[in-house]
Formats: sequence, C-alpha cells, structure tokens
Amino acid sequence: MPLRIGQPSDHSFDEPLGLLSDCHRRIEYFLNVLLARADQPSHTLTREQKLEVEEALAYFEHAAPRHTADEEHSLFPRLRKSASPDAAKAFDTLLRLERDHEIADAHHHAVDELWRRRLALEELPPLEMQELRDRLGVLQAIYKEHILLEDCELFPVAARVLTRDDLQQVGQEMANRRRREHDTSA
Repeated sequence: MPLRIGQPSDHSFDEPLGLLSDCHRRIEYFLNVLLARADQPSHTLTREQKLEVEEALAYFEHAAPRHTADEEHSLFPRLRKSASPDAAKAFDTLLRLERDHEIADAHHHAVDELWRRRLALEELPPLEMQELRDRLGVLQAIYKEHILLEDCELFPVAARVLTRDDLQQVGQEMANRRRREHDTSA
C-alpha cells in the first residue's frame, strides 16, 4: 500500500526513534515518486501521477523540515549532552548529518521549483530536465547514506545512551512541533 501524508506510522511519539525511522521510509517513498516521474515524459503523466508528485513535493516542503528539526533540535542536542563514550564517538557523525540536512535542503528547494514549473508548463527545456534529474540523483545519494547512518548507527546509540526521560522529551517535542503546525494552519 502506498504511503500517504498523514498516514499513521508504525510507531508513536512514545517511541521517537522508531518514529524517526518511519519518517525515513516516507522520505525514501516520496523521493522514489519524484525520481520515477522525472524519468517519464511529461505528456505521459496521468492526473493521478501528477497528484503523486504534488503530494511528494508537499511532503518535502512541510513534513521533512519537521523531521530535520526533530533531529537537530531534540535528538542531537541530547546526544551531545550525554556523558557516554558512545555518544562522544558520534559527535563527528552529528556534524556530518547536519551538513547533509543543509545540502539536501538546498537541493529540495531547486527540485521543488523545477517540478512546479514542469507541472505548470507540461515540459521543461532539456537543460532544466537534466538539472532536475541530477538534483534528484544527488538527493538519492545523500539520503541513501544518511538514512543508513541514522537507522543503523546513530539511533541504536541514542537508544543505549539516552534515558527514558530524554526519549520521552524528544517524543513530546516532536508531537508539539506537529501540534503547533496544525494550529497555525487552521
């Protein structure tokens, strides 16, 4: 079954590391939608496929920045404060992940602009289509390593070194971010 924005996760805010990993599955899914449709000629895109692209763009515009904030403002600072040697070993990894977020964000802005132009115009000039494919390829490469690093290395370290209270606070902050956004969009 395809993932949809707002679809329930396998984990709750009581399990923030699992919830962050669930977000990774959505990132992979929506990036694959954009990649698949970028390789398809514009005139062959169905109405449903265009809606899938719009949904993927909306995900990266709204949900993905919350995921980044969950990591950079809730999880990473707690790992940096931990006195555990495991957490100390992860400091360089945290810097790399934050750099990845910055680079990915710049590519997402360009991809969003290119995709929205493509949807409005039906076709982009060949150079812009190549830029779209290239930027999506860069994002795919970034996320492949980034997600693997977080899911297989960083989150297990966090599970070992953070207290139950730390993890509850991370989950509560994640929930609050979503509540605030929901409140302001009403």
